[in-house]
Amino acid sequence: MSLWKKPKGEGVDKPTAITARPRVEQVVPRMAIPGGEIALRGRGFTENGHVRPQVRFGDQPANVMVSSPTSLIVQVPDGATSGEVTVDTGRAVSAPVSVTVGVTIAESLHPVANPAVDAAGNIFSTFSGGRGQKVPVSVFKIDNNRSTRPFLGDVMNATGLAFGSDGMLYVSSRLEGVVYRVTPDGRREVYAEGMGVATGVAFDRDGNLYVGDRSGTIFKIHPDRQIFVFATLEPSLAAYHLAFGPDSYLYVTSPTTSSFDQVFRISAAGDVSSFYRGLGRPQGLAFGTDNALYVAASLAGRRGVVRLSPDGGDAELVISGQGIVGLAFTPHRAMVVATGDSLIELFLDVEGRPL
Repeated sequence: MSLWKKPKGEGVDKPTAITARPRVEQVVPRMAIPGGEIALRGRGFTENGHVRPQVRFGDQPANVMVSSPTSLIVQVPDGATSGEVTVDTGRAVSAPVSVTVGVTIAESLHPVANPAVDAAGNIFSTFSGGRGQKVPVSVFKIDNNRSTRPFLGDVMNATGLAFGSDGMLYVSSRLEGVVYRVTPDGRREVYAEGMGVATGVAFDRDGNLYVGDRSGTIFKIHPDRQIFVFATLEPSLAAYHLAFGPDSYLYVTSPTTSSFDQVFRISAAGDVSSFYRGLGRPQGLAFGTDNALYVAASLAGRRGVVRLSPDGGDAELVISGQGIVGLAFTPHRAMVVATGDSLIELFLDVEGRPL
C-alpha cells in the first residue's frame, strides 16, 4: 500500500511514495522438511492481490503456491536450511522470521515404519524392498557422526524395528511372519514366528513384545516366548504401527484409503477404543516426555507430523512434509523422520519417552 505526501517547501503536488513493508506475523507450522508446505500469515504480501511476492529461505527462493495480501502458502525448497524466511514484494522486504528445516542424515534407504534409536544414539532404519524382494542389506546403522553403514542382511521385507531392555534390536519380516532378535554386532536369531504379515513391533514395561499382523491381529509375546492373541482390529491395507503410552496403553495406527482414520487405544486387557479420529493415512507414531503423541499423518489435508494432546482432544501439525512414514526421538531432543527413501533430522526440543 502507498501513501502520498506533498514534500515540505514545495508549492506543487509532486508525489513521493512511502511503501508499506510486508510483515509476517505467524508461521504455521514452524518446522518442515524440504517439499513441505508452510503458511505465512500477516499483512502487505501483495499489492491489490495481483502480484505474487517472492519468498526466500535464506537465499533459496521458494515456490509460492497460494497468495493473498494476508496469507501465503509456500513450499520449502530443496537445499533450504534452518534460518531466516523473508517476503519480498518487489518494493519492500519483510523482517526475517525463523523456520526450522530438517537436515537429511541418510539416503538410499527404504523405511516403511519408524526408525529405531539405541541407548547410544545410533539410528537404525530398513531397506524393506518390494514384496519378496531380496536385498543385500536389510537394516542400516547411522552412527552419531551420521555415517551410514550396513548392519543386517538376509531379512526379507524387514519392516518393524524396536529395541528391547536387553539392548537387542528386534526386526519383523512381513513376508516371513517372523520376528528376529539381533545382537549389537549384527548376529540374528528367530525370536518368534507364525506372526502372519508381521509389521509394527513394540515392547511394554514388563518386556512383553507386541507384534501387529496387518491381517487383523495384535500378538503378545511373553519374555518366555509364549504367544497370545492380544487384540483384533480391522485389517490394514499397509501395516499396523505400535507405540506404548505413559498410561501403559498400546496405541495403534492402521492406515486405510480414508482421510478420516483413527488412532486406536488398547488396554492391558485387550479392549480396543478410539483415541483420536480424523487423520489421513496415519503411520509411525511415538510419545514424547510431554506425554503428547506424535504421528506421521495428514491433518485437514496437510501432510507431516501431527501432535495429539495427551487427552486426544487437540491435534496440531508441527512438522510439514510429504511422504513421512515413521519417526523417532533421539537423545538430543531431536526427531528423526523417515520418508520413503531417507532419514531427516529436526531439533524439536522434546525428548522421547524411554521404552
